[in-house]
Amino acid sequence: MVFILFLPNFYKHIFWIARNIWAPIILYGMGFWLEIKYKGEINKNQQYMFVANHTSYIDPFVMLRVFKKPFVFVGKKELVKIPLFGYIYKRAAIMVDRSSSKSRYGVYSRADNVLDKGYSVCIFPEKNYFDETILLNPFKHGAFKIAVFHQFPIVPTVFFDCKRKQPWYTTHGYPGKLRVNVYPSVLTKGMIEKDIPKTQNKIYNLIDSELRKDPERSALEAIDTWKRINKIS
Repeated sequence: MVFILFLPNFYKHIFWIARNIWAPIILYGMGFWLEIKYKGEINKNQQYMFVANHTSYIDPFVMLRVFKKPFVFVGKKELVKIPLFGYIYKRAAIMVDRSSSKSRYGVYSRADNVLDKGYSVCIFPEKNYFDETILLNPFKHGAFKIAVFHQFPIVPTVFFDCKRKQPWYTTHGYPGKLRVNVYPSVLTKGMIEKDIPKTQNKIYNLIDSELRKDPERSALEAIDTWKRINKIS
């Protein structure tokens, strides 16, 4: 993969390896398999903003398997510190230092460079997502601002089972099926900056509602389990 970084248009090769080799090895090796339901069409010639709830360390691997169209993650800068992986990561992702306002604003210009190359972008928009007692944290507006500015659709995606089967605190997870729903894209054509909060709330409410309506109550069960283990009322 390090060698591939020096090839022209290297990212499409990195993405193929990550999607078709790395992610399956991680997921199947941990005893997970996916059940994906596409409720809307994904146009291979269209750029998108992919957004999903973020509840687990395995979410990026799940996302890689959900979408065939190459996309670039917006991820935290701390991962650059991982030996070798960090070297690849900082050349294949849009990094952001969450503690730096300058870095957060710089995401927009770095995203522009990615979009100019024809790739889509994936952002997990939740704030402070490590709290196991919260079903869905409030969203940051960055993903929606980028989508509205560039006028391309936002694809809401819901991970139903990751929070229960591979939580942040992994002492009470277990292997099994991971269900994913991909919903029809939300069009942003004609929107302007003042439309961002409304669009953000629409997608938040969709994801929150689907998690609560889940007949298996997987994410809600994860919260109940965490509270019971830690004796939280």
